[in-house]
Amino acid sequence: MQIKNGEAFDTSDIEVLSYPDFYGRVVELLAPETHHCLSYFAAPHAGSLRLYAFIAIDENAFIEALAADVATSDTLQAITAERPEMHVFERDIHEVFGIEFAGHPWLKPLRFPHNRLAGGSVYDYPFFNIESEEFHRVGVGPIHAGIIEPGHFRFICEGEKIHHLEIQLGWQHRGWENLMLSKKKMLQRAILAENIAGDTTVANATAFALAYEALAAADPNPTLTFERTLALEQERIAVHTGDLSAICTDIAYQLGNAVFGRLRTPMINFFQKWCGSRFAKSLIRPGYTNFHFTDALADDWQKTADAFEPHFREMADKMFDLPSVLSRIERTGVVSTETAVRIGLVGMAAKASGLARDVRATHPYLDYASLDLKPVVKNSGDVYARARVRYEEVLQSLANIRSLIAQKHEITETPKGDYLKLRPGKTVVSLVEGWRGVLCHVAQTSQEGQISTYKVVDPSVHNWMGLAMAVRGNGISDFPICNKSFDLSYCGHDL
Repeated sequence: MQIKNGEAFDTSDIEVLSYPDFYGRVVELLAPETHHCLSYFAAPHAGSLRLYAFIAIDENAFIEALAADVATSDTLQAITAERPEMHVFERDIHEVFGIEFAGHPWLKPLRFPHNRLAGGSVYDYPFFNIESEEFHRVGVGPIHAGIIEPGHFRFICEGEKIHHLEIQLGWQHRGWENLMLSKKKMLQRAILAENIAGDTTVANATAFALAYEALAAADPNPTLTFERTLALEQERIAVHTGDLSAICTDIAYQLGNAVFGRLRTPMINFFQKWCGSRFAKSLIRPGYTNFHFTDALADDWQKTADAFEPHFREMADKMFDLPSVLSRIERTGVVSTETAVRIGLVGMAAKASGLARDVRATHPYLDYASLDLKPVVKNSGDVYARARVRYEEVLQSLANIRSLIAQKHEITETPKGDYLKLRPGKTVVSLVEGWRGVLCHVAQTSQEGQISTYKVVDPSVHNWMGLAMAVRGNGISDFPICNKSFDLSYCGHDL
């Protein structure tokens, strides 16, 4: 069945296919470049398992939903063999439920030890190896030199040249999904949602709020819609600016590091003025907000942006014109358009490799339809392109916020509290374009009106393989700049 972003529907309306038919349909759906998998997971159902797949059909703003019933003892034909972007989802299903996928190129764990179901250790992880006197292995992490979450990178190199990078994540086993199911209060769930990844607070909180409201048949009023759209664009400005500073750090361009770092501060501090948190914690809540965007805040934002933009443009002009900078970021960490399609890149990484994957434009929500947003797309797929997408998206977001403020209307108050009642037997797919890319929240309710399934796919889940492909053929000293150009989330992966 075809559904729309953020619209709740009866779970029983999803067509349940035999696995061979399910397999063939998913392979067929993922053939066009404009189609990509948003979420694919298994959930217990009637003593067995039900597989759910949700495929984005970008050209007509639909999401294809389909399902299949299988047993944990089944050996299933791996979709990954035909559509490599599915590898993360099949690995997840395998490690959680033990289902075997025949023909999967490497059914290694996604977040847990290799033999998790048998109680194995994290040290049992089956790293890829090449036996050769010419190659050597280099390990980085899981404890990093910077302030970063735990992840282990294992390189196979010939001298300084990287032949292969393997990324091992999932060191903390946060148990987020089980916590979400165990909580019964809307506020508890909202706090969990905004803490999925601290640098994507607004986007995750918004995705949750839209999903929760859809399950309760409660559309947000125009005030909430306006404020959430503005907050999403503000989050994008702040994080992109900080990432440009970090990219400059990794190539020892100290002026860019200092100036972009300084410019990030007033943008992220604006959230402090708005809601008391620099990361916008507590700003987004289903059905209401405690912190409306007032006329005084609008004036303050205009002054902040007017002071920010000329310095931001000047620093970017210097950065992208300096030969010593360009020598480090041009043709470094290239991911071709063909590779981006095959491995299912989304968001910023996809746009830098020629794919216009941005659900603000392709599956619009909130006020994005009125903004007529055109995704920023580059074709070189290198560090330069990923930095340039950030720069141009900051300018685009500034323009978007100015347009939103110009259309600002009177504040409409909404009741506060845990008053939203979820409808039974419903499913919703909530897509929000965070600054990294699409966040997909899939929520289902039981026949008793309780959340029975809540699955989150962070854009990093799609894009970690992009980093592994980007560094191939590069010097190992280029890894930090390649890594920062993606700036993927460890905690967003480890749910």
